[in-house]
Amino acid sequence: MSRILDKTGVLGTVVSGLSCAMCFPALASIGAAVGLGFLSRWQGFFVHILIPVFLVIALLANSLGWFAHHQWQRSLLGGIGPVIALFGDQGMVQHFLPVEMARILFYAGLVFMVIIAIWDMVSPAHKRCPVPSEDNKSPG
Repeated sequence: MSRILDKTGVLGTVVSGLSCAMCFPALASIGAAVGLGFLSRWQGFFVHILIPVFLVIALLANSLGWFAHHQWQRSLLGGIGPVIALFGDQGMVQHFLPVEMARILFYAGLVFMVIIAIWDMVSPAHKRCPVPSEDNKSPG
């Protein structure tokens, strides 16, 4: 379930970014090229609501992945991208960062999220079994 939520968060964030020409011109040019230019009229909704929601979904999915697999390194790497992208998005919306710095952070977070999502599909996480205690050892 956490893998599906993670991919949903990544895909939703990227598609939302593709629709915002004013905020993310590099992504918007790709979005217009693939036919997503009609989404530009809902730009404010995407930037203020959908992008943060999808970033939080991706962050929660990676956090839940730790409970399923007990691999803190994977969860930490999976959580870095959404945090960076969320910081960049909110820096642009709340104006506590210069716009160019906020865009760089947002793009860096997106690229990191996509790389980690591809890595997770190529090399999925497997649950690490805990070390058996003395009480649970089989006779042998």
